[in-house]
Amino acid sequence: MVGAGPDYRPMHNQRNRAPHYRDKDRNVSVTQPLNTRHTAVLLPGTGSDDVFVRSVFKAPLAVVGVPVVTPVPVPGPDLVGAHLAALDEAAAAGPIIAGGISLGAHLAASWAARNPARCAGLLLALPGWCGAADGAPAALAATYSAADVRARGTTAALASAVRGVAPWLAEELTRAWTAYGDGLADSLEAAAACPAPTSEQLAGLDVPTGIAACTDDPVHPAEVARTWAAALPTAELCSTRLEIIGADPAALGRAAVLGWLRARLRY
Repeated sequence: MVGAGPDYRPMHNQRNRAPHYRDKDRNVSVTQPLNTRHTAVLLPGTGSDDVFVRSVFKAPLAVVGVPVVTPVPVPGPDLVGAHLAALDEAAAAGPIIAGGISLGAHLAASWAARNPARCAGLLLALPGWCGAADGAPAALAATYSAADVRARGTTAALASAVRGVAPWLAEELTRAWTAYGDGLADSLEAAAACPAPTSEQLAGLDVPTGIAACTDDPVHPAEVARTWAAALPTAELCSTRLEIIGADPAALGRAAVLGWLRARLRY
């Protein structure tokens, strides 16, 4: 379950306070969706796709009135460049909330570091490493999978990749990997070779940031998410578990959005 840290204390000010009204019939205060005037542009993780990103973020962001754009991956060696170009295109009309899952979180934060005036906030789920990969589990997994795809083909490599994993994850991998077609191995290698933002780069991102971690994910260690949260000036970290995401993918999005809302209160 998503939970607040033991030291969390809500902070309120008029600039960041969500609009609300008094329902006299029920004698309660009703919070209305935030009027952020920004669109969230969210990128998928390594070997994943826009379908999963929407299942994670669309519903939680709809609750707070934030529209979502989920660019479709462009398989091949230029995968990373295509993701970054999608952020550039979306921000042409004004600042955006950037984010994503795993590789998508890395790219969103790196893009924001280079485009601070075009980023209004960050939603970062399951970061895999900081700076160079240096043997990070997520990078090793992508490198191994790419080699297996090249050696035995997608069908055989996929069969190995889904063996023993939770059914929901097997379903996600099967759909996404199949859609990557002949560009799968190149895409996996491009993701594994792409550096994440450094702690110094993260320290320069003073925008409201929600970070989501899974306490039971060995591929995206929660310690990495804690490192990111400590480096970012205005970030809040919330956690969930993979077993919960299996039943409800939006649990991951709710963790990131909850962190973002808390960060807005002290921005």
